Amino acid sequence: MPLRLLHTSDWHLGRALHGRRREAEFAAFLDWLIDCIERERVDVLLVAGDIFDTTTPSHAAQELYYRFLWRVANSHCRHLVIIAGNHDSPSFLEAPRELLRALDIHVRASLDSDPTDQVLCLADQQGATELILCAVPYPRERDLRLVEAGEDAEDKERKLIAAIQAHYGRVFAEAERARAALGRWVPVVATGHLFVRGGQTLDGDGVRSLYVGSLSAVGADLFPDWLDYVGLGHLHVPQTIQRHEQRRYSGSPLPMGFGEARHTKEVCLVEFEAGETRVRPLPLPCFQPLESIQGDWRAIAARLAELVASESAAWLEIVHEGEELIGDLRERLDQAIAGSPLEILRIRAPRPLAGALEPEQIGEQLADLGPEEVFARCLEVSQITEEQRPVLLRAHREILAALHEHDPRAN
Repeated sequence: MPLRLLHTSDWHLGRALHGRRREAEFAAFLDWLIDCIERERVDVLLVAGDIFDTTTPSHAAQELYYRFLWRVANSHCRHLVIIAGNHDSPSFLEAPRELLRALDIHVRASLDSDPTDQVLCLADQQGATELILCAVPYPRERDLRLVEAGEDAEDKERKLIAAIQAHYGRVFAEAERARAALGRWVPVVATGHLFVRGGQTLDGDGVRSLYVGSLSAVGADLFPDWLDYVGLGHLHVPQTIQRHEQRRYSGSPLPMGFGEARHTKEVCLVEFEAGETRVRPLPLPCFQPLESIQGDWRAIAARLAELVASESAAWLEIVHEGEELIGDLRERLDQAIAGSPLEILRIRAPRPLAGALEPEQIGEQLADLGPEEVFARCLEVSQITEEQRPVLLRAHREILAALHEHDPRAN
């Protein structure tokens, strides 16, 4: 029988979406995960970081977590391995470490100077080692190196990458020694919660802004070829590393924002047998539909009508991109979905403001322009119609007058 490992990550328990609580979604996912463990006869469950969304998780998030741990301990799964991500509190995760170990739940939340602590030799039902797992959590700089005076940002990043590589090198060397001591082949799996260069991110996923254009990314060569599988967390889009089927991000089980709404979420089922590794992505059901509707008012209204007719219960983001400036957009939207289970969580009406403050001649500065002139340029660049401009200019003057009246510095 093959040894079966299930790889998941980035649960972000406790995360809200534009103010909307998501406990029901998280609970539905964890129920599905328990069913999957039993259905697929999973032996080892790997959670590659970011179990919680904050370092101080709510009581509701903690209840979901600990109830799930109890259910796994009473399931077919023999071992649960959890590493901390950048959103997790190492001290919080490690507080019950010894108690959880009695239930074959292994938590590694902070780097240790002794690499043997992160090399887990997991045993089968007869007590023989069946898997060697390098459980390396999120590499926090304070655990890896001391910052030196006079370092610039580039030096800091370069030295951090070197420290990460050195730490993984020590862990991998210990794993090789552990497998050699067994005198037989057992699979070796590595974990990580980090950004591998070339990884795919999305706008609004909470990861993209941290790493695009940054040096804080390791190369794929961090993981040697002899590893049987690399299970990573941190990026929310399911993906392989350089098309290597045994090097994967499982991605987040729930979309973290509307930018992920159309992406299929998954977990990775990994089978080890006779020196071979087979990976089968398992698609996750949609626990709460999300949709971003973009376009002018006609397109938005038409799509809303379709969703209402289909009795959809989606959470919506509305992005109005029409030329018309609609002052009662919220009221129109509420009327369009009245009586339906649809919920609008976010409304955006971006205008093409780029260039609004471009100088008309060399040497002109923003400080040389009055508030009304700046506002007039915004109206022009936004292509507000001549019919609408007088009303908006009048409202702008009234606001400025009210601000001036209540500003003590104006007297």
